[in-house]
Amino acid sequence: MRKNCQTAVIGAGLMGHGIALTLARAGQYVCLTDPNEDARESVSRRISESLRVLGEPDDCIAKILKKIEVSNSIAAAVRDAEFVFEAAPEKLALKQRAFAEIEEHAPETCILASNTSVMPITRIMSGLRLKTRALGTHWWNPPHMIPLVEVVCTEWTDDEAAKEMIALLDDAGKTPVRVQKDVPGFIGNRLQHALWREAVSLVENGICDAEAVDTVIKSSFGRRLAILGPLENADLVGTDLTLDIHENVLCDLESRRAPSPYLAKLVAQGRLGMKSGQGFRNWTEDEAEAVRQRVARHLKRLEGILLD
Repeated sequence: MRKNCQTAVIGAGLMGHGIALTLARAGQYVCLTDPNEDARESVSRRISESLRVLGEPDDCIAKILKKIEVSNSIAAAVRDAEFVFEAAPEKLALKQRAFAEIEEHAPETCILASNTSVMPITRIMSGLRLKTRALGTHWWNPPHMIPLVEVVCTEWTDDEAAKEMIALLDDAGKTPVRVQKDVPGFIGNRLQHALWREAVSLVENGICDAEAVDTVIKSSFGRRLAILGPLENADLVGTDLTLDIHENVLCDLESRRAPSPYLAKLVAQGRLGMKSGQGFRNWTEDEAEAVRQRVARHLKRLEGILLD
């Protein structure tokens, strides 16, 4: 893997600033850009704040920031890049325009990656001239604290490009997983939203309330998910028992191939979750902030465990 790489991050928002600090923290050089002037001007401060949350002392923060250059254009940011990470908003046309400009100015040997949660990488990269060097990297939010990065290959992606990206991410302390086929939601979001679909259905059908769903998950199998994946668990209890359970329960699980009408009704009523004060549950601002802080403390504690 190339050490001290010149990398570029397109987008200085929540995801982009976290990707940039992760790469710089690992010793890579980063050129960061964003079309929004306020985002460019505030990104160094936001990176510093995120690094302090991670426990970095001020002298280390200063060294990391020296590895990050903020540019006012895509052309300047990618001119010498060996890896480019696009972290623009989740709008297909916007991402396609960004990659057209990236390809125009980046070296032909540069590996191009789009960060997206669910958008097909194939569609994002379809207009490129050199498609073999393009792939997806799905960083999870917050990207500087969640280990996983899904490396998504399209039908055109060169095997060596995928290997180099995985090596770069591994060197940066991430946990890269290769996704061989470009499917909506990749691996993580397909699994996560299969669970969410059933959770919504339980509430929609009056089986329990939202608080009960969350309590059951947090107080039972959720406690072991971080160390025992579902297929490990199936092997642990036995595939025969797993088959017996599936024969009795799968036929009764939610199988709707469209969003829940109950969820659509919440959105139509303006019950948008914590940001509006109502969603599946009612939230005061203090309650919502307490949840955010609880998540942040948990992720920070895990980060410390991983570093140890």
